[in-house]
Order: sequence, then structure tokens, then C-alpha cells
Amino acid sequence: MTCPTSPITNPNATERPTADIIPFPSRAKPAEPTPEDRLTKALNSLNAAMADQRAAIAEWRSVLGALKATTSGLDESLLRYRTSLRTLSSSVSSLHAKAESLEEWADTVVANEIATPDSEVAP
Repeated sequence: MTCPTSPITNPNATERPTADIIPFPSRAKPAEPTPEDRLTKALNSLNAAMADQRAAIAEWRSVLGALKATTSGLDESLLRYRTSLRTLSSSVSSLHAKAESLEEWADTVVANEIATPDSEVAP
């Protein structure tokens, strides 16, 4: 498809078509913020940051409370374990003393049998 008035397709054409150029709409430049506006924006940002910090501190305190409860439970568990170990230690000590006593008795019985052998009965 060619245009009959185009200088490329019709070298004898002397008249060129014209076009209206429409300017691209430009945006209005935003107004320069006033010092009061900048201060208000800064204070709002500061208030938001402080609110976030308050929430973080509240969460931190909550976690510290949970940690305290956990360590308290661990302390109680360790106390029970320590008591159990003391009971076991005294039981083992008692059994050890009985084993030593039985060993002494056995040594005495063996020594007596060696010292006084059974009399052999003559046929």
C-alpha cells in the first residue's frame, strides 16, 4: 500500500502533507514542601518508629518472662535429679559396705578352712 502523494513513491509530487504535532502532556512539578511539612513528616516517621520499638520491647519482655519460667523449671528439674543422685549414691555406698563385709567374711571362712582342714576318716 503506497501513498500517491509520498515523495518516495511519487518523485514528481511537490506538495508534502503536514501533521499537527501534539505536545506530550507534562506533569505539574510538585510544590516544594514547606519546613512545617517536612517537620510533620519527620515527626510522623519518628512516632511510627517509636511505636515499632515499643512493640519490640513488649515482645522482648514477653520472651524474657518465658525464659525465666523455663529456667525455673530447669532449676527444679536439676534439684530433683540431684536428690535422686544423692539417694542412689547412698544406696551404692551401702551396697559397697555390704559387699566389703561379705568379702571379709568369705576371706575368713577360706582362711579357717585352710588352717583347719577337715579330718580325714580312716577306712
